[in-house]
Amino acid sequence: MADNTLPVMAEIAAYAERRLRLPTEFIDQIPWQQREERFDRGEIQVCWICGVPYVQKADQPNPQIELLAAPVMQGDRYQNRPIYFSDVVVRRDRPFQQFTDLRGARWAYNEPRSHSGYVLTRYHLAMLEESRGFFGSVVESGAHQISLQQILSGEVDASAIDSTVLEHALREDASLQRQIRVIDTLGPSPSPPWLVSTTVPAALRTRLRSLLVQMSDDPEGAEILARGGLARFVLVSDRDYDPIRHMQQIAAAVSLSGSEA
Repeated sequence: MADNTLPVMAEIAAYAERRLRLPTEFIDQIPWQQREERFDRGEIQVCWICGVPYVQKADQPNPQIELLAAPVMQGDRYQNRPIYFSDVVVRRDRPFQQFTDLRGARWAYNEPRSHSGYVLTRYHLAMLEESRGFFGSVVESGAHQISLQQILSGEVDASAIDSTVLEHALREDASLQRQIRVIDTLGPSPSPPWLVSTTVPAALRTRLRSLLVQMSDDPEGAEILARGGLARFVLVSDRDYDPIRHMQQIAAAVSLSGSEA
């Protein structure tokens, strides 16, 4: 997940340690790619991950993962459901008014295994019956926050930013509201889930799941969630992520630019 989720994840890990009386270690000192590799090897037991890598892992033979829960974000737009959006962002002084105005524009995406920043954009282009060459140029920024900075600096014209990342950035810097505009919103999509490795004993997996979904009922837990912009956690099932499978399948036939492989 984006780096701006790290503080709330650290607090949730510490909360779990206190409530479950279970020694925990929050790992944020290495890049997320290495964290995911360690999770795949069972060396990290719990993680919060994008829906695309979740379905890729879940669809492997004998997957060694299990869903814990998914977050419901604060705010009316989330309808008290485990969903999120991709906001199409441009600099305020640019002329673009809607997504279709971006034909030939400079586009940034965060990374190719991101649903909100990459797969969903390609799916949206498929729905517009655009399969190749819509954008003039495309760059991989590496992170939503970097895409946002590239928009502000004028390096690119637009990007699809995870709505939770954008809202956090706006909370941190109110002046950002005067510098950008959202010209379209893609989604909703299923919220990125929290996963647990099946190397964790089943009884402990059950306790972890209960801890998350009951967290909003506890004043201390609710306060931690609120600091991260979360309302609560809810139970989810694998079929809740079928929309991502569907969008990924359709998006596979779409290139963001004429030069993209």
